[in-house]
Amino acid sequence: MVSIRILSLSVAAIALANGQDPRVTKSAFAPDNVPSRAENAPVRTLTAEERGDLLMARKMYREAVDSYQQGPKNSPVLRNKIGIAYHQIGDFAAARRYYQQAIKLDKKYADAINNLGTIYYAQKNYRAAISRYKRALEFKPGTASFWSNLGTAYYSRGKFDEMTKAYAKALEYDPEIFEHRGSVGTELQDRTVADRARYHYELARMYAGRGKNELALQYLRRSLEEGLKDKAKMIQAPEFAGLRDTDEFKELVALEPRVL
Repeated sequence: MVSIRILSLSVAAIALANGQDPRVTKSAFAPDNVPSRAENAPVRTLTAEERGDLLMARKMYREAVDSYQQGPKNSPVLRNKIGIAYHQIGDFAAARRYYQQAIKLDKKYADAINNLGTIYYAQKNYRAAISRYKRALEFKPGTASFWSNLGTAYYSRGKFDEMTKAYAKALEYDPEIFEHRGSVGTELQDRTVADRARYHYELARMYAGRGKNELALQYLRRSLEEGLKDKAKMIQAPEFAGLRDTDEFKELVALEPRVL
């Protein structure tokens, strides 16, 4: 399965996933002093999309497909969500087909364009992935996950400077973009890379350059634990100049790399 985050969980799915009833008038996020609906008030039936979102939150992807299929056939959002469900079970052909259907229904649907890019990325067609990510950014330039995906695709092509620039934009729009841990919704953030040691080293270099020393040290440690052997490069990188005299950095340099 592709290592991805799914973002933008619906309010109904959040409430259901937390064991709450999303059908009540009172929001799951409203203050306690807001009155709830009367006990005998009618209960709203969940839509096909809301049921699908709930099933996605529970990782019941095939059941989610069945639910989404009961919604409007001309909805690009539902076509995209069906694609995500197939993506999650590793059926890339079906996922690609539904993403393309969503884009055909709405040529400016950035989420589906981005998600199609993650299919190309999973298939190691990085040029095509980069093209889709850039296209998605034309329509939603402030989306951190799109910039993150673009950076990861550049990384996989060995274009580390371009990766750093794209990741810097991702951090500009979401300072916690690389620390999030997943939810369910309409856009995918791909985190699958082959050389994780080098990947985490590049993240450490990027964070150090932005003055986020704690995160820089955290990712340096990960890179060493995952087998990064070129300590000379680590020590000499200009981004780490402000860290070289710290005890934490010296401790990391003294670590023996893990034998893979």
